[in-house]
Amino acid sequence: MTETPRERWTVGQFSWALFDWANQPFFTIITTFIFAPYFANVMVGDPVQGQSAWAFTQSASGVLIALMSPFLGAMADAGGPRKPYILVFQSFVAVGCAGLWFAYPGRPELIAPISVAVILATIGAEMSIVFNNAQLPSIVTPQRMGRLSGFGWGLGYCGGLLALFAVLAVSQPSLFGLAGGDAPLFGLDASTHQVERLVGPASALWLAVFVIPMFLFTPDAATRKLTLVEAARQGGFSLLHTIRRLGRFRNAVLYLLAFMLYNDGLAAIIAFGGVYAAATFGWSTVTLGIFGIVLTVFAIPGAFVGGRIDDRLGSKRTVQVAILGVIVAAIGIVGVSADRVLYVVPAPELAPDRGLFGSLQEQVFMGFALLLGICMGPMQAASRTMIGRLAPEGMTGEFFGLFALSGRATAWMAPLAIGIVTESTGSNRIGIASVLFFLVLGFVLLWPVRETRAKA
Repeated sequence: MTETPRERWTVGQFSWALFDWANQPFFTIITTFIFAPYFANVMVGDPVQGQSAWAFTQSASGVLIALMSPFLGAMADAGGPRKPYILVFQSFVAVGCAGLWFAYPGRPELIAPISVAVILATIGAEMSIVFNNAQLPSIVTPQRMGRLSGFGWGLGYCGGLLALFAVLAVSQPSLFGLAGGDAPLFGLDASTHQVERLVGPASALWLAVFVIPMFLFTPDAATRKLTLVEAARQGGFSLLHTIRRLGRFRNAVLYLLAFMLYNDGLAAIIAFGGVYAAATFGWSTVTLGIFGIVLTVFAIPGAFVGGRIDDRLGSKRTVQVAILGVIVAAIGIVGVSADRVLYVVPAPELAPDRGLFGSLQEQVFMGFALLLGICMGPMQAASRTMIGRLAPEGMTGEFFGLFALSGRATAWMAPLAIGIVTESTGSNRIGIASVLFFLVLGFVLLWPVRETRAKA
């Protein structure tokens, strides 16, 4: 039976959202919950120096992404199709992730090459997102854009959740009633941290399988029969023309400045939350995995419901409420230390034989982390929708490139601030607190933004 155009369109939309499912394990188990804490606390071996080293890998990738994304976005607008760019950068992700298998513990000479692999994969993931996001306004009506964006984020969180379950099942099969007891499955060696190192190649394989539907079924822009050099030249001219006319897009520019700051704060508290918890509470890989699962479980309904709220109330209001929630969560997370909660309330000493999240400190930390999980989905999904609503017709790739620039122009600053403050004070807690500056200032700048499409 032949598919109708409506059915093919629906398949294309779902395949577009599946891109988030394919890429989310990289962010969930590599840059947040599993590999990042392993890199900082085991491979580097010192929590303070490790947090600084991880912060500098994230800041380096942020600078490179900020430099490339506007030009490549404009180049894609000029050339037409986005999928060739996505294919190239998804290859970067796969190669970088595969290289993480060689992150052996006790090998300081490998810290630099593993950092390069992380930077390569991060650039690939973020730049792929630029071009996939640019497809959004052309595959869905404006009235349903928020819902599709939220569905993509929610589907991505589901993929990250499944990946975390897989890591836990391999690392501690007894938790799921699997044979093998406390020893990792497949004969993996816990003493050389093969589970933590395997998450890289596993993420690469996951990506290679689940990104295929997007390439097969999601409609792409028509080719304009330009060579790569001609597309680069035309894209460069278009970007320069846009930069000269930024005064005409003041509303969109103000939003991009606000996003640049509040997104940086959100990304930093997500990326370094697991690192901070591992250093403060001594969490194992299993505990970090369970923490990630719980956080993601709360993020999934936030993303799905946030998409519907976005279409009903508007992207700006959705983002504002979410930012307030993230600010409260960040204040609460920073207020927890090994011996205190809410900054000043004394807490009992952490018992070595305590159960899962068995201390007051961990329970308070988890409470604020769950608030973060609920808010981060709507905040990310509605932010993506917002630029789709503001971008002028025919300039979506360019504006999503600027969106990536604004998301990355200072993305190196929050990790850098965390690294510098952590290094200079010797305190993970004070280092993490620096994210509040970015969140609060971004919220203030967002206030006067109008949710109206700019004219080219």
